[in-house]
Amino acid sequence: MDFNVDLDVAIEHGLSKSEYEYILEILGRTPTYVEIGIFSVMWSEHCSYKSSIKLLKTLPRDGGKLLVEAGEENAGLVDIGDNLALAFKIESHNHPSAVEPYEGAATGVGGILRDIFTMGARPIANMNSLRFGSLDHPKNRFLLERVVEGIADYGNCVGVPTIGGEVVIEESFTGNPLVNAFTLGIVKHDETISAIAEGVDNPVFLVGAKTGKDGIHGATFASVELTDESESKRSNVQVGDPFTEKLLLEASLDLRNKEWLVGMQDMGAAGITCSSSEMSAKGKCGIKLNLDKVPLREKNMNAYEIMLSESQERMLVVIKKGFEKELEDVFLKWDLHCTQIGVVTDTNNLEIYYKDEKFVNIPVDSLVLGGSAPQYDLPVSVPKYFTDLNNLNLEKIKEPKNFNNVLIKLLASPNICSKNYIYNQYDSTVRTNTIIGPGHESAVIRIKGTTKSVAMSTDCNSRYVYLNPRVGGQIAVAESARNVICSGAEPLAITNCLNFGNPNDPEIYWQFKEAITGMGEACRTFNTPVTGGNVSLYNESNLGAVYPSPVISMVGLIENVNHITSMDFKNEGDFILIIGSLNGQIGGSEYLKTIHKKVEGPIPPLNLEFEMRVQDVCLEAIKKGIINSAHDLSDGGLAVAVSESLISSDKKLGAKLDISRKLRNDELLFGECQSAIMVSLNEKDLIDLVIIAQKFDIPTQSIGKVTGDGKLFINDLVNLTVKKLKKTYNNSLENKMTQNYA
Repeated sequence: MDFNVDLDVAIEHGLSKSEYEYILEILGRTPTYVEIGIFSVMWSEHCSYKSSIKLLKTLPRDGGKLLVEAGEENAGLVDIGDNLALAFKIESHNHPSAVEPYEGAATGVGGILRDIFTMGARPIANMNSLRFGSLDHPKNRFLLERVVEGIADYGNCVGVPTIGGEVVIEESFTGNPLVNAFTLGIVKHDETISAIAEGVDNPVFLVGAKTGKDGIHGATFASVELTDESESKRSNVQVGDPFTEKLLLEASLDLRNKEWLVGMQDMGAAGITCSSSEMSAKGKCGIKLNLDKVPLREKNMNAYEIMLSESQERMLVVIKKGFEKELEDVFLKWDLHCTQIGVVTDTNNLEIYYKDEKFVNIPVDSLVLGGSAPQYDLPVSVPKYFTDLNNLNLEKIKEPKNFNNVLIKLLASPNICSKNYIYNQYDSTVRTNTIIGPGHESAVIRIKGTTKSVAMSTDCNSRYVYLNPRVGGQIAVAESARNVICSGAEPLAITNCLNFGNPNDPEIYWQFKEAITGMGEACRTFNTPVTGGNVSLYNESNLGAVYPSPVISMVGLIENVNHITSMDFKNEGDFILIIGSLNGQIGGSEYLKTIHKKVEGPIPPLNLEFEMRVQDVCLEAIKKGIINSAHDLSDGGLAVAVSESLISSDKKLGAKLDISRKLRNDELLFGECQSAIMVSLNEKDLIDLVIIAQKFDIPTQSIGKVTGDGKLFINDLVNLTVKKLKKTYNNSLENKMTQNYA
């Protein structure tokens, strides 16, 4: 074996003194240098979830239409009938994107794609959730440009449409952007592939691309705060090749229904180390690898580098002995490497040989999540800001004199304005299944050969979560569900990407714990179990921690294409109604931040049971064909929601609203409220909607009508042409990104 290591070397690898002592106990000896590298990546926050797994287990992780429990496979699997299932997941690539935005974002897309097709599912849609600091800073504009370019180039080249997502701009993300990538795929029940190794003497193959030095210690890099020193470690960032990924995708799907296939897993974080240890642990067996067999891109790589490389577009495949030629033929067809590098054993150990020397002999159970990898309960402390920032005094907030100007400023703000500058770089229609693409309430894609469609939404109001983590966590789930409901879909399940700061800070860990509690309460209310996801901690820079951002990706099913609904107004003369309560509040709102330069709460309250009934009313009305458009009231409040429904219409429509006032004018127009959905419908259907709402004991309020004059009137407060609204909304982000700042 190579030289043995002491405590100092372990600490350099990000392990603690107690963890090093635990390793000594597990092995009964001093670890080798390669072994300490393996423990450091497998016990990193990114791979082991050591600071979060106990809290994650409190989320609803089974039930509903789930076919596998959360964490059981690479991605969630949800039944949609007709022997079909959806595989979907969201993951982060935050730190790589901060230091190498193009490759960081591109390989984030590549990694999440592999998580889906390694299960035998064909990827049919990508989405993303992106967060950057103020666009007044040149570096943040650079990061946004390069991240979007990386996402676009990788997804477009692979040929999977990017059909939606969200972009959030807040100062707290300066220096540490959040780049979360989501992929959804479709698979038949009997064609799923498991990430398992079993069967003594069965061969283990490395397939796909060659192994290089890129991405070494990427998992560990993702488990520390960003500093000038960590940012200099650009070799921690992987390099992607989408054309190889496309070949690997098709080759992997060719393995479905091969009776000689045992299991397959993507080589993402920690590369060969993670895939081999997790597959063998799942199969309750061991695995022996000979690194001399690994195809290398670079000369003179050592065992440490080979085991920890995170080179992209690679898979580990286990097949039944005697079918080696059949596997090789599949990958020869796609012009990809296919090399046997080991065998399955009965030792329950990970054994690594290189140049006739044994470098590693570790019990696999000690490496993996769910095994004997460490799990921690960390201390919590309520932050001082939680009390200080949740006492907004409305009397000190002066109402604007010109509400037209306020609405224009809000429509121009980066968090509200159209993101067409970004999503026009994505191919959103490749494969011709996209029904509703980027820029809408949620994206909708049809399932070819069926009457079914799938709606998906990615959502989180980070400012809300910062001001009130528990309610903010509830709202993230509720709004994602509301978005797919407004598209005519029944919510099925969520995947999440939990982006927080340093968990060793008790105030950050309090945010994390509270947000998970709120998420769990909401998921149980909506019967949308958590299929899995990703935890990304240590999202901090020298400016401090990012706003806590538990990003929720909700997936819903539309059984009948006739039920697909969008937010744009359709017909002159349609009535505009609110389902739920129009009770806008300006705490935590985009209005308060943009116009008054304040981030203060309390944020809008949420009654989960009432929210569920509001969603039930909307969905039943959609299924009965009486709703022409649906749009929830979120960022910017009522005035922004009406503007968006006008802007997204391809007809020359307007709207005239006349609303009785129980609120301040700015609360009425720009206050944000939960459990409120704005719908439009024909006058003849009004009574039917009221009857449905009464059945669920939900109020409705008629607030105006769709007109044909191309103007927006709201009481005596707003009087603007839709042409001006569109110009502001559609052009603001591009103007911000391309103006000369010299």
